[in-house]
Amino acid sequence: MRLFLDTASMEEIREINRWGVLSGVTTNPTLVAREHQDAERVWKEILAEVDGDVSLETTVLEAGAMYEQGADLAQMGPNAVIKVPMTPDGLKAGKRLVEDGIRINVTLVFSPAQAILAAEIGAYIVSPFLGRIDDVASDGMFVLRQICEIYDVQGYGTQVLAASLRHPMHVVEAALAGAHIATMPYEVFTKLVKHPLTDIGLNQFMKDWEALQKELKEGA
Repeated sequence: MRLFLDTASMEEIREINRWGVLSGVTTNPTLVAREHQDAERVWKEILAEVDGDVSLETTVLEAGAMYEQGADLAQMGPNAVIKVPMTPDGLKAGKRLVEDGIRINVTLVFSPAQAILAAEIGAYIVSPFLGRIDDVASDGMFVLRQICEIYDVQGYGTQVLAASLRHPMHVVEAALAGAHIATMPYEVFTKLVKHPLTDIGLNQFMKDWEALQKELKEGA
């Protein structure tokens, strides 16, 4: 499973990229707005920093205008993936983009039925929002498992991206469910590396090493 960062912050992207485990980035209008900069500048910086897929979301709702914007966004870099919403207009525009050879990410997906539609238009990625499903007292992880199973049974080539992940166990459960990609905010990504036993073990190793160096020095 590939690990993506859900952000438009270059500081966050550079930090996780230094770890050597970042496979891509997802952005949306809200995340870009938080940077208080020109959107095109933000997108271009991210595309240049990240080797993997970078999702850039369309910001118009009518199919024709969405297609035109998506086609323009796709020219920003070879790693650009164009996000379109799970709406009739999003499907129509997305289908045209796919026919042009442009990779799309169908976003704001909340049901297996919607995921089937995304696969049927040839989407590169489908993004079910697990945390938001949980927010309305439904089981987001169950929806993800259903989507992964349907795609496997039907042989769809669309990759399942688990989105709206709120904590490390969401990431682990998404991997167990068979998601191809997990995208998460910086605060969740940084928690993946943490475990109290790692800190305790490392602290003990360093103490023992320092004790050995002191012993050797005193015995010299």
